[in-house]
Amino acid sequence: MRKILIIAGILLCCLNMQAQDMKSLFVALPDSLSPLLTEVNRADFGDFLASNMKAQVKNRFGNTSEMLKLTDDYLLLKVSAVSTAEMRLLPLNDSVKVICVVQTYQGPVSDSRVSFYDTSWKSLPAENFLTLPAEDAFYKTPVTETQTDSLKNLRTRADMFLLKAVLSEKDTSLSFVYTTPDYLDKETLKEIKPYLVAVPLKYVWQNGRFVRL
Repeated sequence: MRKILIIAGILLCCLNMQAQDMKSLFVALPDSLSPLLTEVNRADFGDFLASNMKAQVKNRFGNTSEMLKLTDDYLLLKVSAVSTAEMRLLPLNDSVKVICVVQTYQGPVSDSRVSFYDTSWKSLPAENFLTLPAEDAFYKTPVTETQTDSLKNLRTRADMFLLKAVLSEKDTSLSFVYTTPDYLDKETLKEIKPYLVAVPLKYVWQNGRFVRL
């Protein structure tokens, strides 16, 4: 009896390990977290890619959704014409992983939401894994009083904080792009551009948390 229990435990562990790949986890995504895609839709994506076919399906609204990238630990999905989803499987330790989900909406300027889940799709507190950058981090420090006053005036016109998050396909990094300037008029954008940090802010996954480089 003891041997049977041990073997059953080993088999259960093996099944859990096998299920911890992005394709299996995505198919197991609860409908509450996937309002546009059915379980069949989600399974079809992987099957189409495995057959070297374009991974497109008709979602619940009758529109097209397309899987653009799928690996063992990463996926990129064009959910609709105005939204995308990225998912990355990240290690907490040797046996436990979490799923980072980035949902980006184009309305018309890109804005993202970053969420975290365990491998049973239970929501986890995002602050345990990431501190989002403050808006000030995307601005250079003015060197003169005149520049300080100018920037203060310009930022009153940038009255929404919009942020696009991007997971890397190649590694476990996460980048943030400041998209607020994208909705400004051309003249204001021209004036504010010299004060902006030119490159995205990059975070890397270290010891179970995203840390800014």
